[in-house]
Amino acid sequence: MLTELSIKNFAIIEEVSITFQKGLTVLTGETGAGKSIIIDALGLLVGGRGSAEFVRHGEKKAELEGLFIIEDNSHPIYEITKELGIDIKEDQMLVLHRTISHTGKSICRVNGKLTTLAILKEIGQTLLDIHSQHETQALLNQEKHIDLLDFYYETKKPKFKSDYVRLYTQYQELKSKYEEKNKNEQEMAQRLDLLSFQLNEIQQADLQPNEDEELENERNELQHFEQIFQNLNDAYNALHGEQKAIDWLSHTAIHLEEAGEHSEEMKKVHEEYINHYFIIEELSYQIRQYLEGMEYEPKRLQIIESRLNEIDQLKRKYGTSVEEIIEYSAKIEEELDEIKNRDQHLMQLAETMDEVSKDLILEAKEIHQQRNKVAYELEMAVMKELKELYLEKSNFKVGVDYHKTGREGLELNGLQVKPNRNGIDQVRFYISTNPGEPLKELHKVVSGGEMSRIMLALKNIFSKHQGITSVIFDEVDTGVSGRVAQAMAEKMYNISIGSQVLCISHLPQVASIADHHLKIEKTVQKNRTHTVVNELTMDERVAEIGKMMTGTSLTNASKTHAKELIKMNETFKQG
Repeated sequence: MLTELSIKNFAIIEEVSITFQKGLTVLTGETGAGKSIIIDALGLLVGGRGSAEFVRHGEKKAELEGLFIIEDNSHPIYEITKELGIDIKEDQMLVLHRTISHTGKSICRVNGKLTTLAILKEIGQTLLDIHSQHETQALLNQEKHIDLLDFYYETKKPKFKSDYVRLYTQYQELKSKYEEKNKNEQEMAQRLDLLSFQLNEIQQADLQPNEDEELENERNELQHFEQIFQNLNDAYNALHGEQKAIDWLSHTAIHLEEAGEHSEEMKKVHEEYINHYFIIEELSYQIRQYLEGMEYEPKRLQIIESRLNEIDQLKRKYGTSVEEIIEYSAKIEEELDEIKNRDQHLMQLAETMDEVSKDLILEAKEIHQQRNKVAYELEMAVMKELKELYLEKSNFKVGVDYHKTGREGLELNGLQVKPNRNGIDQVRFYISTNPGEPLKELHKVVSGGEMSRIMLALKNIFSKHQGITSVIFDEVDTGVSGRVAQAMAEKMYNISIGSQVLCISHLPQVASIADHHLKIEKTVQKNRTHTVVNELTMDERVAEIGKMMTGTSLTNASKTHAKELIKMNETFKQG
């Protein structure tokens, strides 16, 4: 959820910091005080389109920063940030930051790490869902309806698409491979010539595993021949020369042996010493043999240099080591075989693709049937929500149809369908709000009051399935009153049980049911407009709700009514 929001030099806001809490928070204030500006700031913070017009007059940049706490370890944000190299699991905190300059350019950061606006938006969409009277939301986006239906079903049958997704991934890989191999003849001929030349060059070099390392070691020995010879010679002479260190070591062994005849401890020391003595003696013989075999060969050094140079030439083309070059050679041989026998390989690929596509279509048909079943359950759930919002005469339908395409696709019952990661279906939400009216696509519903209630009904169902941590409503209750307003307030509260809800409202019913009440006010200081945000005490809250009822000044009657409304909603919240 969103816990802290910092806004600086944004529109009429000079600087403000707001602390948000769990549950339902309502923001109220006079028109023009800056309520919607705060929502605009949140929209930009999560990747909305920005411009220089948002920067406060006379300032060089606007700065927005939000702190989110994600307590659900299964939230999709963890997977997204992991791919970005941002670890948030330890403290469950995510900080989004966006700077908009007076030239309109943006700088975006996630937990202090620079990122693109596209990534900020991807992250933001998993955290905030902003809905206003003037914005097209995910619920109105037809392309998102299939995801919403699947979210609803996955609460009962998690990963119901896993087999299909596996087959779809396999099919796409086979298809890409088939298309890659099915290039035109000229490309294949050019590729064949190139690979043949490369393979011939590598094979003529007759590389041996680890050859470069062995040659480098040998070259190093030859380059330091005199130093190695002198040191080994000195080492051998120290043991067997005039000083004869080996004889002194032998004398030591004799003395330890005699001491061991009268001491068990020294007997053990002698045994251990003898073992080391024999090792030193054996090593001295190895040194002598090595010395006798040493011979400086200038021509060999030239041969090594030439060979290493040849290997380096190959490394620049085919790999950083001999092993990589040999591996590349094997890949070339495999590809050459495929090119020379292209028709056979294409036939095998086509057969495999055909088998996988049949299994894919079977899985897609199964998912289609499951979606049709769950679509009815979703329709009933939405109808129940709409009835509670006094749209009981409405009719809501979920259309699940095959996504037909006239272009290249797979055959299904005489139709051409084009699978994607979701299957072969297109899902559309339809609604009719009055008896006798035909069903219309959801986004074509034009009544503001009806649209607000439909949005609340759907959000009340989907908010807990979407994983959104915060839902924001910007004056979605415009155009409603009375019992409808109360029903909408109760829906907003229900949504806030599973997701944090922030709501700008002019309705006393919504303000009175909120867990927290923030008032946005506009002041003028030194001929500049400033916006301030304060959390209201209970008495201040009663006064604010009372004014919302009268629309003007506060009266005793409106205060009494406000208290009764708060008390009534507290009773509703408790049970």
